[in-house]
Amino acid sequence: MKVLLVCAAGMSTSMLMKKMEAYAKDNGIDLEIAARSFSELKDPADDGYDCILIGPQISYQKDKVVAKAQGLPVDVIPMKDYGRQNCPAIFEQIDKILA
Repeated sequence: MKVLLVCAAGMSTSMLMKKMEAYAKDNGIDLEIAARSFSELKDPADDGYDCILIGPQISYQKDKVVAKAQGLPVDVIPMKDYGRQNCPAIFEQIDKILA
């Protein structure tokens, strides 16, 4: 699966991205993931992403992300899972939006 994480500046999602990569490797999950700031978000479908997850700190931008997503599933990561970098819960969220 190919996942795009989006937040305000790309910093906190970069930390989450590294944790998710390690979790995926340890659990045999095929994952390609990238972290971008909201301002860098351009044509995510053209880059082959399967879904977009938004950091809770920019949940108010969800409608704008959906408009740029070209039909890709978009969801906001819950604050508690984002803050704790709860990879099992975030992967469950991905599975649900891709189902």
